[in-house]
Amino acid sequence: MEYVVEMLNIRKEFGGFVANDNITLQVKKGEIHALLGENGAGKSTLMNVLFGLYQPEAGEIKVAGKPVKITNPNIANDLGIGMVHQHFMLVNPFTVTENIILGKEETKAGFMDVKTAAKKLKTLSEKYGLDIDPNAKISQISVGMQQRVEIIKTLYRGAEILIFDEPTAVLTPQEITELIQIMKNLINEGKSIILITHKLKEIMEVCDRVTVIRKGQGIDTLNVADTNEQELANLMVGREVSFKTDKTSATPDEEVLNIKDLTVKDIRDVTAVNQLNLSVRAGEVVGIAGVDGNGQTELVEALTGLLKVDSGTITIDGRETGGLKPRRITETGVGHIPADRHKHGLVLDFQVSENMVLQTYYQKPYSNKGILNHKEIRKHSKKLIEEFDVRTPSETALARSLSGGNQQKAIIAREIDREPKLLIASQPTRGLDVGAIEYIHKRIIEQRDNGKAVLLVSFELEEIMNVSDRIAVMFEGQIVAIVDPKETNETELGLLMAGSKKEAVGGSGS
Repeated sequence: MEYVVEMLNIRKEFGGFVANDNITLQVKKGEIHALLGENGAGKSTLMNVLFGLYQPEAGEIKVAGKPVKITNPNIANDLGIGMVHQHFMLVNPFTVTENIILGKEETKAGFMDVKTAAKKLKTLSEKYGLDIDPNAKISQISVGMQQRVEIIKTLYRGAEILIFDEPTAVLTPQEITELIQIMKNLINEGKSIILITHKLKEIMEVCDRVTVIRKGQGIDTLNVADTNEQELANLMVGREVSFKTDKTSATPDEEVLNIKDLTVKDIRDVTAVNQLNLSVRAGEVVGIAGVDGNGQTELVEALTGLLKVDSGTITIDGRETGGLKPRRITETGVGHIPADRHKHGLVLDFQVSENMVLQTYYQKPYSNKGILNHKEIRKHSKKLIEEFDVRTPSETALARSLSGGNQQKAIIAREIDREPKLLIASQPTRGLDVGAIEYIHKRIIEQRDNGKAVLLVSFELEEIMNVSDRIAVMFEGQIVAIVDPKETNETELGLLMAGSKKEAVGGSGS
């Protein structure tokens, strides 16, 4: 069997930590081959070895049957290997064309020939169904468009083998559908794709074969046609995984959050939340469903003091919090799991232990008269690391060195440990694998069962249906319906999210 790429018994270590333990991956020409594993299983490390960003301690790489040494990404490009990274490698003030030709500039009489390059890009984008504006600035285009720029960048450099690292983690459902079509177009043109993912539905929909890795070791390679989501989930996590959140019926108590006629403007001074009414009681999870961009972000930012309230009231546990600073709001008993863990949840260059006390570092026993007590901070974080199963080499490791799932667990540990009366969980499982999702859902239900009020904001309908006791549908800054998850389905929710009105909407949410 002729393989376009073979990675044979690859071993990669970082200090004493073995990230890839003798993994073998063999990719056929013209296939989409999934590399499946939990967060931190070693998927990206293995692909960084193939792309020349890391050098392996042992093992061999073959391209088209010939042994090769890939010591840097330029050699990978010369061998026809291109990589679309999870965090895009683009220069924001530059145009699409400038980003694509960077390092591979077309010249004419010693000058950069942007015109010829733009023509070449237009041809490429039409051939593969990648509709982009070559003259747009990166800072002005959507995340989905930025990803297309990354794809064209690899094609411009002559890639025959494309590595996609978690390509759908930051995309909307519509953009995911478009990306899947783009991948199919690439395969039809004779390219081969390695897809790093932990999304089982996508593997079943688009991949030919799948290699499962767990804790740095290769577990198995299967034909997608011969397997199913449950088997893949079990292989990935190493135990039986449940896709359904195990919970009893809610027994809501007194009202914790009351939002009345709330209006909030976004950073462009446009009304994003428009006279919204909602209440959340102790002992229940209220899920907010809606298409991205209908005011969910602004609602959460207003609740947590990050955006100014234009009009209306927010009452938490009987206290008006609309005009308070973020710290005062958290002190009234609010826990916040933010949608973007890197931007708003963690200080990536701080230690895990320091991140664990970001909300409480100024209080005893973590500090005294402005002096931090590092011994107490480390002791506290060790307890949380153990309790919330945060997989980290130690509490002094930098937050950026953790996998996405473990970064999220660290945030959840910090917020839940403070025993908040109201827990606001915004996109709590975005970009996480089934094992981490199962764990986080369990923790959210645990909070509910402990008498806390939980507001869950998610674009994942399955998550909203699975975890919520009531679902508030948000459209154009308003709650247009409140439905019982037991009495609705994804079709009805989808229609409501698109603005279709429901009879007798429970607007106040009580």
